[in-house]
Amino acid sequence: MTVRDLPKVELHLHLEGAAPPALIRQLAFEKKIDLSRIFAEDGSYVFRDFQHFLQVYEAASSVLQTPEDFARLTRAILEHSAEQGVVYCESFLSPDFCGGGDVAAWREYLHAIQETASRAEAEFGITLRGIVTPVRHFGPEQAKRTALCAAETAGDWVVGLGMGGDETRGHQGDFAYAFDMAREAGLRLTTHAGEFGGPESVWEAIRDLNVERIGHGVRAIEDRALVAELVARQVTLEVCPGSNVALGLYPSLKDHPIQRLRDAGVRVTVSTDDPPFFHTTMQREYDMLHQTFGWQDSDFRALNQTAAEAAFCDADTKARILKLLETS
Repeated sequence: MTVRDLPKVELHLHLEGAAPPALIRQLAFEKKIDLSRIFAEDGSYVFRDFQHFLQVYEAASSVLQTPEDFARLTRAILEHSAEQGVVYCESFLSPDFCGGGDVAAWREYLHAIQETASRAEAEFGITLRGIVTPVRHFGPEQAKRTALCAAETAGDWVVGLGMGGDETRGHQGDFAYAFDMAREAGLRLTTHAGEFGGPESVWEAIRDLNVERIGHGVRAIEDRALVAELVARQVTLEVCPGSNVALGLYPSLKDHPIQRLRDAGVRVTVSTDDPPFFHTTMQREYDMLHQTFGWQDSDFRALNQTAAEAAFCDADTKARILKLLETS
């Protein structure tokens, strides 16, 4: 079995951010919304920097207006992910984009996403679970509404809470109420940190929110004490190398700290973040890691083992995924 054929586990994928540009263009056409400004001549998304990326992301998401739209989105994403060899995926879902944070509306969107995911699992062999996601730059009060949506639908399918958005707005601790609400509902916790916020944002995340995973987290490498703390706490990093390079965090993959973090004993995983925005796929991430750092079959097997162990799903689902990894 080659690296290309290995079953893969992805822990950091934004549902709206994984929307194929062709689907967004089709929905914009159907709804008579002009989104020409967010596409390049070849039909791909185009943005200048991180702040502009957030604006383009929200513009693209604006045509996802109904549960049926999200059902179409979910199927397209899962079919593509399965083609990349992904067998288990946790995706960030934002009630802000699914009913505006209203619990009743959120349930309708969630039902459409879950039903589609169940059909895709039967058809493509890929399992999806949801992590409800407050958008940081929408503020702490809106995050409380999002956390309520998460708490009201927590269970075997909605398995976590994880904050995304503009990492430079406020502090992690500003959202402690929302995270406490989710924790009390039995949800597992992650948050974006250590990307544009620097190592201090990772300290805040583990100190003030007590999360067990960090989205990105790569700038922890700049603080030796923080690296040691991540190892001691066994915090898992949801690393997205292609995203980090595409957004200018590092000039190239050879400058990326994933190898150094791994060598230091930090639990790292690999995901695609918002793949069509960053012109990447899970297979491309694996190919680039192989070419740049010489990672081999055994490295990728260990990577997926770590990801499966860090997954937020129930014990039976985790055991099934781990067995699949072991026997493939």
